[in-house]
Amino acid sequence: MTRQFSNRSIRHLFCTVACIMTTSVAVAADETVKKLILPGESFLVEGRPAFILTPKGDPSVKGSRPWVMYAPTLAGYPDEHEKWMHSQFLDAGIAVAGIDVGEGYGSPKARQLFTAFYNEMTRNRGFAAKPCLLGRSRGGLWVTSWACENTDKVAGVAGIYPVFDFRTYPGLTNAAPAYELTPQQLTERQAEFNPIERVSKLAKSKIPALFIHGDEDKVVPLKENSAEFVAKYKQENAESAVTLIVAKGQGHNFWEGFFRCQELVDFTIARAKAGATP
Repeated sequence: MTRQFSNRSIRHLFCTVACIMTTSVAVAADETVKKLILPGESFLVEGRPAFILTPKGDPSVKGSRPWVMYAPTLAGYPDEHEKWMHSQFLDAGIAVAGIDVGEGYGSPKARQLFTAFYNEMTRNRGFAAKPCLLGRSRGGLWVTSWACENTDKVAGVAGIYPVFDFRTYPGLTNAAPAYELTPQQLTERQAEFNPIERVSKLAKSKIPALFIHGDEDKVVPLKENSAEFVAKYKQENAESAVTLIVAKGQGHNFWEGFFRCQELVDFTIARAKAGATP
């Protein structure tokens, strides 16, 4: 299912929430590990910085705790542009967490770190066995590559102009070192490594997915990434499980509509809660 999302149709929504993010929030975390945009905890997993943004009253939660696995967790992410969105997750009782794997682009080593982080969250911290994955931009490579290897551990996949084809971004030359291959070797092994070539695994499992992507994105082209993801679902007769919101006239930018998309927020909350349901 593909929808168009125009500037005019959402302008009234932004007017109602424009004053929400006017002040910074004190971070209850070790800022030597990672500075956070909302209250939570930062720590190390396998020597890599990781974080959890924690809902109010979360320590009293019993049973499986719903959560979002976020990417890319780099030094500056998640950033202030996403603060409203993550606040909605926390207000709904959903934690947001991620691990900094560096510029891994979905490589096997990056996936191993994701698995170590997932194990820390589920085995040691009481979080649900099936998070909703959320990838922004190149974070789409991170979460989708891991999801394709772990379909039984995923409640849903959401994305903001996500990358699924590493040929478009960062390009084979830049991606190859993360895979410890030459660009030619990576080209020859795309069926094995390129997330867009493996999406059928998610489609066959009918894992729900929702993305918002600009139709003028020159950095991460819509056609080769989110639209192609939808096409892969259609090939597996799983079109009903995926939604693509096309932001008309938008590129790869900080337009508020990407980060205050209520449909994406609602989808992510619903899938995270579903993942915590026995």
